[in-house]
Amino acid sequence: MLVPPVMEGAFPAAGNPCGSGGPLVGRDAELDRIDAFLSGSVRSGRPLLLLGDAGVGKTALLATAADRAAARGMRVLAATGVEYRAGLSYGGLVQLLGAVTAGQPSMVLGSALTAVQGRGAGPAPHHDAVAEGLLTVLRRLPDGGPVLLAVDDVQWLDPASAQVLGQVARRLDGAGVGMLCTARPGAEGYFDHGGLPVLDVAPLSAAASERLLVQRFPALALRVRRRLMAEAEGNPLALLELPVTLSGPQRAASESLPERLPLSRRLQSAFASRVTGLPSATRHLLLLAALDGTGDLRVLRRAAAGRCSLKHLGSAERAQLIHVVEPTGLRFRHPLTRSAVVELSTSDQRRGAHRALARAWADVPERTAWHLAQASDGPDEQVAGLLERVAAGIGHRGDGPAAVAALLRAADLTPRGPERARRLARAAYTGASLTGDLRAVPRLLDDARRTAPGPASLAAAVAGSAYLLGGVGDVDTAHRLLSGAVSLRPEPYDPQDATLTEALHTLLMVCFFGGRPELWDPFDAAVAGHPALPELLATTRSTLADPARATAATLGRLDGAVAGLAHESDPLRIVRVATAGAYVDRLGGCTEALQRVVAGGRRGEHLAPAIDALFLLGNHAWLTGQWPELRESVREGLELCEQYHYPLLAWPGTYLLACAAAVRGDHTAVRDLTDRMERWAGPRRAETVRVYGAHARALSALGRRDFEEAYRQAAFIAPPGTLPEFAPHALWAFMDLVEAAVRTGRREQAREHVAAGRAADLGALSPRLRMVLHACSALAAGDEGHPGFQEALAVEGATRWPFDLARVHLYYGERLRRYRAPAQAGEQLRAAVEVFRRLGADPWSDRAEQELRACGSPAREPAAPRPASAALTPQEREIAGLAAAGLSNKQIAERLFLSPRTVSTHLYHVFPKLGVSSRAALRDALGRTEPRHKSDDGSGESGRVPTVPATGHASGSGEALEE
Repeated sequence: MLVPPVMEGAFPAAGNPCGSGGPLVGRDAELDRIDAFLSGSVRSGRPLLLLGDAGVGKTALLATAADRAAARGMRVLAATGVEYRAGLSYGGLVQLLGAVTAGQPSMVLGSALTAVQGRGAGPAPHHDAVAEGLLTVLRRLPDGGPVLLAVDDVQWLDPASAQVLGQVARRLDGAGVGMLCTARPGAEGYFDHGGLPVLDVAPLSAAASERLLVQRFPALALRVRRRLMAEAEGNPLALLELPVTLSGPQRAASESLPERLPLSRRLQSAFASRVTGLPSATRHLLLLAALDGTGDLRVLRRAAAGRCSLKHLGSAERAQLIHVVEPTGLRFRHPLTRSAVVELSTSDQRRGAHRALARAWADVPERTAWHLAQASDGPDEQVAGLLERVAAGIGHRGDGPAAVAALLRAADLTPRGPERARRLARAAYTGASLTGDLRAVPRLLDDARRTAPGPASLAAAVAGSAYLLGGVGDVDTAHRLLSGAVSLRPEPYDPQDATLTEALHTLLMVCFFGGRPELWDPFDAAVAGHPALPELLATTRSTLADPARATAATLGRLDGAVAGLAHESDPLRIVRVATAGAYVDRLGGCTEALQRVVAGGRRGEHLAPAIDALFLLGNHAWLTGQWPELRESVREGLELCEQYHYPLLAWPGTYLLACAAAVRGDHTAVRDLTDRMERWAGPRRAETVRVYGAHARALSALGRRDFEEAYRQAAFIAPPGTLPEFAPHALWAFMDLVEAAVRTGRREQAREHVAAGRAADLGALSPRLRMVLHACSALAAGDEGHPGFQEALAVEGATRWPFDLARVHLYYGERLRRYRAPAQAGEQLRAAVEVFRRLGADPWSDRAEQELRACGSPAREPAAPRPASAALTPQEREIAGLAAAGLSNKQIAERLFLSPRTVSTHLYHVFPKLGVSSRAALRDALGRTEPRHKSDDGSGESGRVPTVPATGHASGSGEALEE
């Protein structure tokens, strides 16, 4: 007869630090070990010790193990150690005995255990007798089934209970009793667990930590989640308690997090208990170490001089609170122990410790300034000025949150007035340009206006314009605000004050996105009026506004700046140099530095530059044919733009998606993306965004062989025969315009455009443009013997730009076929087909194959009949796969950055191609056909139904395409 499961005694109501009452998160390996223990070792009689730091989830594992043991029919007897207090001898053992006799008051325990309960007479029994008596009772329990002793926090058992249970743990063999207990490493106690089998309960992995936070706090902003993960270091209790201490705006990242996160009552209890009993000298040293944060013992020794010595760290080491490696290393075993040390101190103690650390760091201005600022309890202009200068250096390193924190503290230490307002405005600008915290800008500017009513400072104008441009895309208002503030600053340029430089860099981008010549006049006037400004401003003005006329000297300065990125740490400068090099093909030398910027953004240090860097890397991937990488970079950048409300920054990424869709033949997606660009840019007069849309439409039209439309769109970017100033995109659309002009019978306009390119000496700007100019010269000339195509193919490194190179092969093959040279034409056309196929540029490979067939050569190797789904475009295949996996039109649209209407249109065309009439039939249809076309990312993988979570439901037969 199966004995019903019994669990007696109770664990403290500490909750489940690894989950929310459901399965534990990230503990599969530990639970597998516990299951194995329950299956074998318990029945024969064995102990197992769960060893881990405070809050790591030992109690949750013990409680789960007890539940599983009870479900297996075991009798579970539970007890918990509490911090020892005099007079509670055998307190832990009494808990177990109460569980043993629960519901069985007549059970005979024997004289030793009766004495333990305080009911017997005579002398106190020896621990050996008590241990033997407990084992005897456990073996003779009425149900006769296996027993599990579950003891939590054995380090806090009273001495008598600890010694008895330590003996019991070593005498379980053959008793049919298992013992599962928990302890903290290094904690002083009386339970001797030496030699017992140990299961180390480690912190959660990063993936499990993130899963736990997302499960319990789904509304946490990404960068807040990452900060909490860094603070918690995988401690489940900390992961669950730290968010509770934050306000709603702090959780949403609309308000900055404090430098030191507050501890909840449970966290204080878990991490502070061993601190309170330390000697005062030890606590003072720990406070110095916690506020310093470097772990440098030499600094600690200087700061503590005259009060105590490092020998007082010994008690903290023995308590396993810190780890010391002579001569220079001290670290807290968990960062929340450091937080507990700080929270247990008084404000006066903290200020005194900061003053001591400022003296210890006297030779490092940044640390001196920070500690002096923390030690101040009132306005101090001298410290505020020092802190502001320090903030500039922090910002150049790319640590946006730290720079903003320094500026805000500087503002706090500044008496009310214009200087305080200026520092608040500078904090707002730094937040907008580095951390991506646009939402804090209006509040900080409002604080600045209340502090000093009157005309806005240049710093406020920079912050306000950055907010207007990056947030709502109000180009004209941002331009008026900035140009007006810049014109009112007649004093000489001060290299120590970066405000004017930042204002002009911001104004430069306003002018670029505005895309109108008249916007540049105030910028040019300001730069002319301050000749000592950094040369990168003038360089970017040339290569971004008028790259066709960039001089050799300008390009030399740009190349020097690109070379300097190898050792550059300022993310804003990296992005600015890369931006200056984009239209003149210098992005290849910037990729490693841009990837560093992206990595910093992922750490939450500088979000806005990271978005720019992702799209600049996408630009490089577009030109060099790395289209899968393009898609990954752009998708990450667009997700960040969406999360942090940067609509303007998103359009370069949207443009790249539209170009990639155009060359893949996904013309519906191109139309959808470019319509969105036009609707957004038109009312805001953001002409560059309209130019982005025109270029994608031109590429799409060329793929469809609608050359009249391609000519109209390319001519919108730059009229034929001109490379106008303030139209940098004309360089990227140069070959598109020449081809469209030639194919629409406008050969004269094509020749005029080539002549404009030669007059501007585009070939001197970059090898890619040299290749393009040679090919366009031959294309426009129409002569059989024109050397342009051979010159283009001979450009050194031409294979770095595969799409442009394949177009040259295509045009050259067409020319040779027309002039009756089929063998040579076939060679060029086969080269074009190979590259277009590898890239996944289906419309272009179709064109090249058609020309190849006209030469009398087979376009492809003989193959099996083409399956039905091979007729699908790459975008149609992807949408069909997602629909087959159960996603709704809305979910597919969100994943692929399309509109639901576009998804519906694609499915409308997919159903007849596959011969199905419902979404439910899509999976079988796709599975039958297994297309061998290249995937939409150019990887060459055969099309398959993707595996995705079935968050939607496949429709039944006859369901409409719209949902």
